Parts: sequence; structure tokens; C-alpha cells
Amino acid sequence: MMQNPTVFDRIYEVVKRIPKGRVATYGQIALVAGNPRWARVVGYALHCNPDPESIPCYRVVNREGRVSSAFAFGGENIQVQLLKNDGVGFVDETHVDMGKFCAGTDELR
Repeated sequence: MMQNPTVFDRIYEVVKRIPKGRVATYGQIALVAGNPRWARVVGYALHCNPDPESIPCYRVVNREGRVSSAFAFGGENIQVQLLKNDGVGFVDETHVDMGKFCAGTDELR
């Protein structure tokens, strides 16, 4: 871990821990990064993702499993395709099957 990480750095470190084939919620990322009230901050951090190759922000969805309509790298269709490429299943076109594919908070620590 780095010296005096910023809030965004802490968020990125948690997002890097989301296993392939799983997703996490903004709230889970916020909680593990240090403050359960940072869910919106997580969204801001992911929108500014400096290294999409190493920080898989597409694996973050809302608490209902919905992908982001404002996905920074091309819209919700791109996020859905990236998640499907990882092996994540959906209950409809825009909602991940959270019962099967949501990572546990312990997996993110």
C-alpha cells in the first residue's frame, strides 16, 4: 500500500480486489475503503479512473445490480459486455444476478 493514499487511491485499491466473474456495489466499495457514506464518491472516482486496464471499474454496479447508464467507457452496453466476458450472469439486460455474482464484502478486504 502507498504512503498517505488519497480517498480515490483507497477506492481504486478495493476495486482492484473484485474477483473476475464477480461484481461489487458502490456501497460495498465505500465501506471497505473507509466510509459507508462514500458511495457517490466511489462513482466520482470510477468516472476518473486513471488506469482502466488495472482498475476494473466496470465490475461496480448499484445495490440492485444495475449497470451504470453513464458508464465512462462507452455506456451501459459496453459495461454489460465486459461483465459477460468475465462470466457474470444477468437477470435482464441491465441487472446482474446479485444472488450469484455479487462479491462478499470479506472478498474485498
